[in-house]
Amino acid sequence: MKQLKSICLLLMVAFLPLSLYANEQEDEKLDIPEIVLEHLADSYEWHIASYQGKHLSIPLPIILRSSNTGAWYFCTAHSLPDGFFFNEEAHGKVYERMADGTTERPLDLSITRNVLQIWIVVALLLGVFLSCARWYKKHDEKSNAPGGFVGAVEMLVMMIHDDVIKSSIGEKHYKPYAPYLLTVFFFILFTNLVGLLPIFPGGANVTGNINITFFLAFCTFLAINLFGNKEYWKDIFWPDVPIFLKAIPVMPAIELFGVFTKPFALMIRLFANMMAGHAVILSFTCVIFLGWSMGVGYGLGLNLFSILMLLFMNALELLVAFVQAYVFTMLSAVFIGLAHQDHHAE
Repeated sequence: MKQLKSICLLLMVAFLPLSLYANEQEDEKLDIPEIVLEHLADSYEWHIASYQGKHLSIPLPIILRSSNTGAWYFCTAHSLPDGFFFNEEAHGKVYERMADGTTERPLDLSITRNVLQIWIVVALLLGVFLSCARWYKKHDEKSNAPGGFVGAVEMLVMMIHDDVIKSSIGEKHYKPYAPYLLTVFFFILFTNLVGLLPIFPGGANVTGNINITFFLAFCTFLAINLFGNKEYWKDIFWPDVPIFLKAIPVMPAIELFGVFTKPFALMIRLFANMMAGHAVILSFTCVIFLGWSMGVGYGLGLNLFSILMLLFMNALELLVAFVQAYVFTMLSAVFIGLAHQDHHAE
């Protein structure tokens, strides 16, 4: 009983600052959906922390081309030129007021949080694979198999290369697609893992952004349809079905529709799973402040519940980070393999 009282006392002391902060904000309604959506959206600055109305953030360069004058502007979120403003109805994107009073989206080449996160992931990937390449340059085929970090990377590469790409596409056609599919797998994996870090340089919701998943799915769409053989297109426009189904045409329309639904499924699957994971983690984080705003008793209970759920969700997201990268790569390889009907016929 004494130990339980001591633990409760320690929890009260540990979370006292949060309780004071919640009491200061008691007049403001805690809007959890708004907070979650704000953190999931892209931004022109990298927010790190907030305390008593003060915000610590890293300003990112905003690069705009005016639709009015054609002039280029280089600024930050705190120094927007006259005529430009952040449109909250368009998820905080920069808009420009035209001479006739209307608003228009200017050419925006800004380095946003998601763009910076992608650059960080690219730098990590270059560091990982260049360090592995240096090891292979110093050793020949007669050397022992690599161990440690290089061995782990080789195991992961060979697993995706042999068990996913080669087996799904076929030995005759897999080689031109292996570099792309390996790049996609490691980009999604590293982006997912870095996005789970709660502080800079992590935390951005890159694969939970539908623009990013659309681009990845579009690349797979091009790989499937630009290099599909004659049998692939024959099965779309003149499949082996009764003639009345082709003459109407019912089956060709369904097959042609499937050309677009495959990459669409890739896009939505990755986007929805990653966005949902980030949203749940952010929601349980907000529950901590919600509990303290309701009192110390609710604060202690909800804090303990939220911490346990946050630990569980972060552990689950580590698994999801790998699974989503694996599934996207596997399905892309399967769809590419279906575009080479000689392998499919075998």
